[in-house]
This record gives sequence, structure tokens and C-alpha cells, in this order.
Amino acid sequence: MSVRDFAKPISWTVADLRTVWIAVLGAILVAIMVAAASIGAVHIPMGAFLSGNFEPQHFAVLSSIRLPRVLLAAVVGGALALAGAAMQGLFRNPLADPGLIGISSGAMLAVAAVIVLAGNLGGVIGLYGLSIAAFVGALCASAIIFKLARLSGTVSVTYLLLAGIAVNAMGAAGTGFLAYLSDDTQLRTITFWSMGSVGGALWPGVLVAATIILPAATILIHNAQRLNIQLLGEENAHCLGIDTERLKLTVVICTSLTVGAAVAVSGIIAFIGLVVPHLVRLMFGADHRILLPASALLGAILLVLADTVARTLLAPAEMPVGIITSLIGSPFFLWLLARQYSGRFAI
Repeated sequence: MSVRDFAKPISWTVADLRTVWIAVLGAILVAIMVAAASIGAVHIPMGAFLSGNFEPQHFAVLSSIRLPRVLLAAVVGGALALAGAAMQGLFRNPLADPGLIGISSGAMLAVAAVIVLAGNLGGVIGLYGLSIAAFVGALCASAIIFKLARLSGTVSVTYLLLAGIAVNAMGAAGTGFLAYLSDDTQLRTITFWSMGSVGGALWPGVLVAATIILPAATILIHNAQRLNIQLLGEENAHCLGIDTERLKLTVVICTSLTVGAAVAVSGIIAFIGLVVPHLVRLMFGADHRILLPASALLGAILLVLADTVARTLLAPAEMPVGIITSLIGSPFFLWLLARQYSGRFAI
């Protein structure tokens, strides 16, 4: 090999660039998770992570408190962002979001019903029971919203938002009624879910969330190219050989599953599914082959950072992470509405 061979420009394909960017986001996520695990009332030196030599106190804090919390934040953040990106692609609408259009509210109502009406379900059975209930609630909310959004024959922004407002109102009313019927312990649990937090993370919860979310996320990413074609319109996608009805069913079930599992282990954490996909589009474009995995990684990064702020900003007190994400997401949503109204935003 000559010097001239080294001087030749490197030819990068689109697939190579996708792989590089996803690898970069993955490396950033790992670095942030390590940093988040070291920060807190008990500081764990970064050198301990590099060497693997932890003091007994540090190892106990890391294994029982910090690590499950950081991992749960990453799993939930990735799930919500991925669900938001997939829904925006399916609806061909930049305002679609699991929390904004009522899917999270439906999941919350189902979880509250199980907490109040089913009594105490302990251990992993209880976690899976809440996840199943949240999935059913999210799926019912998705079905209602999807039907209402297509009343005009196409997915309408107006119908989507109005349906989301109605479903959110019904979910909030139902949750409030169940809270009225609950005892003190159940009321505290429902309040914890409604604000959103990963503060009670335990290893069983992390495993339950991962076993439900990861398979659904894999299916969504596998359908990335079909979502790209879906953006051309249902008729064009059908002409190109895409079974649009099956695609809709697959995306709705998988997003309901991921959102339901996330709500079951962390409560309602708003705006992750709305903000993150748009940030990814600004950086990488609208190709779902990079949009979906990059949204999952960036959502995990954002929620790990938000949770770190939530537990350190007012230490020793702890703020629910849902408050942090709402403070970030609300101004972004107002900006997005302004761009949507002016016709300058296209998915």
C-alpha cells in the first residue's frame, strides 16, 4: 500500500453515517449514565468506575440505589421518545405524542384502577399487573384517538388535538374519582404516579420494564423503512406494497406497550415523546432508520440528565422528574405550535 492510497478520500455511505451517529449517541449515553451514577449525596469517584474497585459503602449505594435508577430512567426515556417518533411517523403529524394526545392518561387511569380496586399486588406479579393494566389503558386510548382523528378521512391535526384533550380530560376525571375513593396509602401511590418519578426504582421494576419495552422497541425499529414509505401517504404506500392497516396495528400496539410499561414503572413523564423526535429531526433528518434508534438514545440521555437534576437540585429533597420534563417541554410545544400554524414545519 502506497502513501497515495492513504491520501484517497474516505467514501462514506448513508448507512455508515447512521451507524457512526448511533454509536456516538450510545457512547454519550454510557458516559452520562456513569456520571449520573457517581453524583449524589454519597459521591462515588469516577476512578472507581474505571478501576472497578469500589468501597463497600459505594458498592452498596451503586448496586441497590443508583444503578437501577439510572437504568430505569434510560429505559423509560428511550421508550417514550421512540413511541413519540413512531406515532408522529404513523399519523404524519409533528404534534403526535403519547402524553399530549392522551395515551399516557389512559394508561394512568388503568393503573389507578388497579391500585384502588385490585388491592395490594406485591412483587414482580404486581409490577407485571400494573404494566398489563397500563397497556390496556394505553391501547384503548390509542383506539379512540385514532378513530376520532380519521373522521375527516385523513389524520387531522384538529381532530387529533381535540381527541387528545377529551381523552386526557376523561383520564384525569377517572383518576381523580379513583383517588377520591382511595385510602391514604393508595392516594400517595396515585399521586406518585401522576407526577412521574423513577425515585423508587428497584431491580424487579427495571427487569419488568426492559422485558416489555425492548421487544416492542425492536419491532418498531424493524418497521422504520415502512414508516418512511408511510410518509408518502397511505395510497402511495399501499401501491408500493406496504400493508398499511397491518403497519398501523403494529405501531399502535407497540407504542401502547412501551408507553404502558413506562407509565407502570415511572408514572406520567410528559413531553419526552414530543421534544426528542424533533431534536433528532433537526440533527439527522426525517429518515426513520436513524430517527427511531437515535430518538431512543437521545430520550434516554435526556431523562437520565433530567432525573439527575431532579434529585440533586434541591438536595436532600427530591423533585419529581415529570416536573423537570414539563418545564423543558412546555415552551418547546408552544414554539412548535407557532411553527405548525405558520406552515413552516413539515414532518
